[in-house]
Amino acid sequence: MSSLSAIPATTATPAIPDAEALYKELLNGVKPLMRPATKLVGITSGGAWLVERLQKDLGLAGAPGVISSAMHRDDFARRGLSASAQTALPFDVNGTDVLLLDDVLYTGRTIRAVLNELFDFGRPACVRLAVLVDRGGRELPVAADFAATTLTLPDTQLLALARAEDGAFSLKVEENK
Repeated sequence: MSSLSAIPATTATPAIPDAEALYKELLNGVKPLMRPATKLVGITSGGAWLVERLQKDLGLAGAPGVISSAMHRDDFARRGLSASAQTALPFDVNGTDVLLLDDVLYTGRTIRAVLNELFDFGRPACVRLAVLVDRGGRELPVAADFAATTLTLPDTQLLALARAEDGAFSLKVEENK
């Protein structure tokens, strides 16, 4: 046995920011992105939670859109169909200014899948992206128009938004299996 294998591997996890404070940053960052006819669309599930609250806090009429990446994922065979909410867009996508919202931007693959799903419903005039956390690690050329914060985590860890029964947000780190 080599002496190197006896040394335990240490992976320091950076401090996880307060999700409620990040939500306030997101709310303030989204305001300048809004145009009179902008429609909010949240990516299931964390982005859908964010968009639900943003719609209310921004005083927007109607219901926000919710979009799922499940049917267009490039890892569908491995992940299968998720049990989360399916796509519901309560407006005509054609010619619409769409602001996509997600909790964590990582590789860009979810955004690619969501764009494919969105275009199944029509051709928007413009699509922009706002996220709570950009954790880097992009595998596709995708960038957010606004990110409340950036955070670097090891590839072995996942960052996920959680929502309590009272609607309060928190972030949790999980080991990637």
